[in-house]
Amino acid sequence: MFQDTRPADLDAAGASDRWAEFRVTHPQERLRLLRELRDGAAQISLSGPGGAAFGTTLWAVDDTQGRIAFNADADSPALARMLDADEAVAVAYLESVKLQFELQGLVLVRTPHASALQCRLPAEIYRFQRRNAYRVRTSGRSEPTARLRHPAIPDMQLALRVLDLSIGGCALWLPHDVPPLQEGTRLGEVQVELDNDTRFTAPALLQHASTPGEPTRSDRGMRMGCQWSPLAAAAERVLQRWIDQAQKRRRLLSLK
Repeated sequence: MFQDTRPADLDAAGASDRWAEFRVTHPQERLRLLRELRDGAAQISLSGPGGAAFGTTLWAVDDTQGRIAFNADADSPALARMLDADEAVAVAYLESVKLQFELQGLVLVRTPHASALQCRLPAEIYRFQRRNAYRVRTSGRSEPTARLRHPAIPDMQLALRVLDLSIGGCALWLPHDVPPLQEGTRLGEVQVELDNDTRFTAPALLQHASTPGEPTRSDRGMRMGCQWSPLAAAAERVLQRWIDQAQKRRRLLSLK
């Protein structure tokens, strides 16, 4: 009974569902989004266990049979791994909107002239508004921390202040007593601790570095502008939620 009447912002156990606002709940709305992907030949990234991934397009949406089909290379090793695991995640963009959904019941269908990856219609689609331009500038005792190994000195563990954050990247502060890094350096896996209970890990690329014009003893160092390279779906969900909460807090403070 509860499953039929529970509010959309609660999960199956009755607890608060933090992804409710991103979930497309109406079946016809999910079909509309899938047809837009199909009709626009939008590029779709499929990823599976063990790092298997490839790009494709949506070839068919069959709401009568409850199935969709993607163009696929039957000889692709990545496709073979997804079929063995019988699971994958699809990510696509419709202009400024990111769509993400799980694929289940994967079947490879071959014809004399083409192959297709078929699966069941997704039971859930998540819709995220892209906010790459919005950066959260951090301050105070709750400043996030980035932990990583120095790329040139693997034995050196770094814990750097995060100056600002966005879905596209971040700015880190490198103290003056740490060997500097060159633009274009890949930072490897960076663990970002947003607060005591929230963190994610992602590889990053150092795009540019700068120093203050006239540094004092307390602010000697280097500001490093970094790009996620790339930001995985799970990490993006964590960061997007944190950014949304930061925006809400700032709007509330501006009203006081």
